[in-house]
Amino acid sequence: MSPKHLLVHVDSSNEVEERLNLAVAIARRFGARLTGLFAEADTVGASLVGRRSPERIEEAAAAARETFSSKVAAAGVDSEWWPLAGAGYADLVNLTAACCRYVDLAIFGQHDPERSRLPADLVEQVLLECGRPLLVVPSVGHHPDVGKRVAVGWNSSRESARAVGDGLPLLAGAEFVGVLAFQQPSASEAPLAMPPANIVAHLALHGIAASYQRVEQDDSGIGVVDSLLNYAFSSQADLIIVGARAEGFPVRHLSATTREFLRVMVSPLLLSA
Repeated sequence: MSPKHLLVHVDSSNEVEERLNLAVAIARRFGARLTGLFAEADTVGASLVGRRSPERIEEAAAAARETFSSKVAAAGVDSEWWPLAGAGYADLVNLTAACCRYVDLAIFGQHDPERSRLPADLVEQVLLECGRPLLVVPSVGHHPDVGKRVAVGWNSSRESARAVGDGLPLLAGAEFVGVLAFQQPSASEAPLAMPPANIVAHLALHGIAASYQRVEQDDSGIGVVDSLLNYAFSSQADLIIVGARAEGFPVRHLSATTREFLRVMVSPLLLSA
């Protein structure tokens, strides 16, 4: 099913225009409503010294809304505006995650530690809490569209299955879909043989022709990020789809591998947890 309601996070960063252009392009493709969510913290840093006045935050929100409104109007995209201005850390994270539960896909920017007015782990916490896929746009480079050439990271996990399922609308009609499968060495005595399930065959039932390449991977997960990024680069992929693994109890956090993806990404990244 095609997404009919998208959300794009809007702030006063320099990268917001690139993110907005991509969000508008996706909304136009699917005939979807695009909601602009303005969310910024009321502090510049961790201390209260950098706290911004409500007036400055309102000015930033008004400027962001004007930019958003002009782009959706020019593209003829149905839209609405949700402002979350001047929230503290906990409220900002919780309310942003809650807003994302009411859409099909949420679009965020990669965290920029030098210029961001957002909690460093906003994307991570929203991904863990919202129950929706996130499309994260790199803070560098030009990304006018996604879904023409797609690299999929697959390891048969729950998270990778969610990511592939959530990514089906973006995979449909792609010129190239490549699956890089990470497989651990088989145990010498498997308790039960696995039936011949095949992710490429599954995608074919959706009309998606995909190539397949297998990489043997150990338990440590070392090298997964480099392998998938190199595969995406050699495939000239404009989108990477991969599952986001959560760890920890009762306090959950993303795995070191997923956090590394978010740190070094150079192509838009579709993540599902």
